[in-house]
Amino acid sequence: MEPLPSRLGWLDALRGLAALVVVFDHSSYTFMADFRRELMPQFNTSRYGIMVFFLVSGYIIPASLERRGCVRTFWVGRIFRVYPLWAAVVTVLLAVHLLGWAESRDFDGQSAVTVAVAHATMLQELLGTPNLLLILWTLSYEMAFYLLVVALFTVRLHRRSAAIATVLAVLAAVSVAAGVVVPVSALSGLVGTGPLIAVASMGMVVAICCASAGSRVLRLCGGVLGGVLGLGLVAFNGTVPLWEGLVILAVMFLGTAVHRAENGRGTWRQAAGTALVVVTCAVGCAYRYGDGDHFTRRGWILAFLLAVLTFGAGLACRHRRVPRLLTGLGTISYSVYLVHPVLLAVIDGTVGRRRQDVPALEVAFFAVLLPLCVLTHRYVEAPGRRWGRRVAERVRPP
Repeated sequence: MEPLPSRLGWLDALRGLAALVVVFDHSSYTFMADFRRELMPQFNTSRYGIMVFFLVSGYIIPASLERRGCVRTFWVGRIFRVYPLWAAVVTVLLAVHLLGWAESRDFDGQSAVTVAVAHATMLQELLGTPNLLLILWTLSYEMAFYLLVVALFTVRLHRRSAAIATVLAVLAAVSVAAGVVVPVSALSGLVGTGPLIAVASMGMVVAICCASAGSRVLRLCGGVLGGVLGLGLVAFNGTVPLWEGLVILAVMFLGTAVHRAENGRGTWRQAAGTALVVVTCAVGCAYRYGDGDHFTRRGWILAFLLAVLTFGAGLACRHRRVPRLLTGLGTISYSVYLVHPVLLAVIDGTVGRRRQDVPALEVAFFAVLLPLCVLTHRYVEAPGRRWGRRVAERVRPP
């Protein structure tokens, strides 16, 4: 995300909080295993953190595109914001694997080229390829959201975010009520993982290039292609249930609807109605779906409701001064999110997982992680954003 002005410091605070909760979710498996086993069925900390992240992304990402008014500079900004740290983290992960300090994941016999291409698109979670790092799955949904946002902008439907969130949430509810079950990575199973990655990666490149072109016809074709690709992969090739994939997109567009209401481009009544529909459908879906492979019904519902309430509380306090500590955590939140699993992987590959309750080790882990993330933000993220601004100025259409 772009650095936010002080009046949006509450978003930084929410991002910082969400990042800390996600880190706790993953690190507690190592350092507070007994406590985590008791907590997860009641409150899914991972889902809480990522839902807050998705609401914040929905609030700010479409606004960033509309503020620029240019798809080309939007994609340049996204690429230089997301990829430098991503590339650095993946490089370090591969290095520590070669040194024998961490174990890599099994890729089900997929070739190195296939895995690399899938990850380069950041759609690997939606292309049937296991993630190098587990947390990368959320970036696939972020990328699908970017494609959808650009598509709506090119066809001039970006002002319909409230309606889009409502439709997605209702579709999720209908799919559960009708008993529609899409197998995990269904498209990959139908056409093969390799061919799907090849087609999707080429389609994504063509979509971004055409949507960034000067010709209105090309922009329209590129936008539509990207939108179809993003929505199709979420609906038919995700690893989470179909209803949850649609709810994730609905949550992000709910964030957009709130932003539009706050800036006078929509009404608060419309945003509130959208929130009611999204929350009702999401809770209903989770209740009807029951306990899944990765979460319990109770834990997911409580996490989702608290995420929405947290976002609402932040919004209510948006005109108040936010402590610098919280905005600082938000500033390094992307580093916190990407760096912590690498640090955990090194711990697992060296001293091993103790799987016992030692809160002091949990505190020590954060004490090592946060200063490290300050450095990655300063020397990887910040330069990447500066390069992105320079490139965006050069490629901006007259």
